[in-house]
Amino acid sequence: MPQTRIRAVFMRDGTSKAIVFHEQDLPRDKRAWDEIFLAAIGAPDPYGRQLDGMGGGVSSLSKVCIVGPPTRPDADIDYTFAQVSVKDARVDYSGNCGNMSSAMGPFAVDEGLVKISGDQALVRIHNTNTQKIIWSRFGLDDGLAAVDGDLAIPGVAGTGAPVRLEFRDPGGATTGRLLPTGKVAETLDVPGHGSFTVSMVDAANACCFVRAEDLGKIGTELPDVLDADAVLLDRLQAIRCAASVAMGIASTREEAIAKSQVPFIGFVAGPLDASTLTGERVAAAEADVTGRVISNGQPHRALPLTASLCMAVAARLEGSVVHEVTRKTSDAEAPIRIAMPSGVLTVAATVKGRAGEWIAEQGAFYRTQRRLFDGHVYASSARIAARNR
Repeated sequence: MPQTRIRAVFMRDGTSKAIVFHEQDLPRDKRAWDEIFLAAIGAPDPYGRQLDGMGGGVSSLSKVCIVGPPTRPDADIDYTFAQVSVKDARVDYSGNCGNMSSAMGPFAVDEGLVKISGDQALVRIHNTNTQKIIWSRFGLDDGLAAVDGDLAIPGVAGTGAPVRLEFRDPGGATTGRLLPTGKVAETLDVPGHGSFTVSMVDAANACCFVRAEDLGKIGTELPDVLDADAVLLDRLQAIRCAASVAMGIASTREEAIAKSQVPFIGFVAGPLDASTLTGERVAAAEADVTGRVISNGQPHRALPLTASLCMAVAARLEGSVVHEVTRKTSDAEAPIRIAMPSGVLTVAATVKGRAGEWIAEQGAFYRTQRRLFDGHVYASSARIAARNR
């Protein structure tokens, strides 16, 4: 049986990479998408390397994006994100990817889906996973999205042209509420592990944050150290699952395990002197808060952008565990600098209190992106047919 051949683009966006498909090139029956994505990415792979596909063996390199015409009048394109598990036959559509969001505007312009004149583009993106609107602003070079520039971002070698992402009204992206339980902080009972003070916040994607010290950690540990700590990862997974049920994302622990993308689980500490993955030193004075995030059971080398935005929003919520450890400032509009394994990420977040309720008005940050190649991906037709039977 010949392989299935599908037009696609492979892109690096922020600190992630993904296969990007035109929706029109995929089956109309979306139930058939999973098997195509698994085969193209190379999952499941018990060896964790995804050598038989386009994935890179870690969650940030095991992703798929689908772009199509807009279904909302305030958008120029629809964009659906799919997180493909590395070792399991699972595709998760429950959340968005902030890094990959940065490529959707350039992809739309370069593919002719959106017509722009001049030297600056604004593409309004409707993320179907969260039903949220993202504004993507970037420069153009001879009618195509600019690639060369001076912006360096933590976790990516070299520099590139900036893409500014503005998440409009990011609150409630997963659950419909910025504070799914109505509380900025609370005690969460985690069977088999005890109780933890957590903040469960939903901005851009749902997240659960806990203090590093409550986990017996400093907060500056690098991913390899965390990845080798099976006890910690098991505890964080248990907290994540309990939070998922508490936030209404899942009704049972088993369902929470299946919905592996959201909520993200992260732990935070105050600004600290720390080493990065490259061996460089980040001084405490260069950051406002220290954060680590785990998704799909893997510690991130660079924080996911949606989780970073959610962390920045949480830092604005008085009484949250993130606000508690974040450097205090009199400027409520000052960007928040998050120290992470790859360096420092700066996120703008505007949060206001209205009628006794917190409202996240917007969040923004800069990324770089680059098209790596385009053409076709191939997936085993026999494998797809077998899985669809």
